[in-house]
Amino acid sequence: MLWRSLGIAIFLITWEVASLVVASKLILPGPIPVLQAFLDMCQKLPFWLSVGGSFLRVLEAFLLSVVLGILTGSLSGMLPRFRAALSPVMTGIRATPVLALILLAMFWFPSSQVPVFSAVLMAFPIMHTGAEIGVQATDEKLLQMSKLYAVPFSTIVWKLRIPSAMPHLLSGAKNTLGISWKVIVAGEVLSQPRFALGTGMQEARLSLETPSVFAWALMTIALCGLTEYLFGILIRRPVRALPPSAKRPLAARSAS
Repeated sequence: MLWRSLGIAIFLITWEVASLVVASKLILPGPIPVLQAFLDMCQKLPFWLSVGGSFLRVLEAFLLSVVLGILTGSLSGMLPRFRAALSPVMTGIRATPVLALILLAMFWFPSSQVPVFSAVLMAFPIMHTGAEIGVQATDEKLLQMSKLYAVPFSTIVWKLRIPSAMPHLLSGAKNTLGISWKVIVAGEVLSQPRFALGTGMQEARLSLETPSVFAWALMTIALCGLTEYLFGILIRRPVRALPPSAKRPLAARSAS
């Protein structure tokens, strides 16, 4: 906690010094003007409606990405032919720039759904990969022994497949949540839906209200960090229930 506080203090001091050197609130406002702009926005109802609108879009994109990723990733992990057929599609999605996806989506969807579509295409491959690796992480010797002793398929899934895949699924879901926030707000900046963090950010930029732009951006960062933190608390109990061997991949990913 001490080192985190020290890091925040160093960041704020560096920010303040940089703003004094630049000497222009239009280019780089200091922490105090940004805080004042943030407090002013917090007193207005449209600000909180924008927070709620973006949160709902993130939630929609996150849930869609997780469901689709687990479905396709599980099939890819168990069926090599399905994995080979899907591989070009996944490669194409990963290689497509976020901005290109957002611009294309603006031709196909209403402004409120453009960020969701773009976020799903960006976040879904992360969940897909996590599910695929998780399914493949099951010990082959245990699977062979299960077949030898005619263990029911449901038992194999619940006792072998899911515990082995769970660390990868949880790690993939956490990364999916983070990328969803980033792409959602980027999509909102371009598509300009009503009541959105990205819309507020863009309107402040057009009005040359740089402190407000920073305030909108900081609110986005805070929400992303808060939801990831709460998600980490939510998954803490399932992680404790995993056997020690299954926790190692999740610990390794968290450390990295």
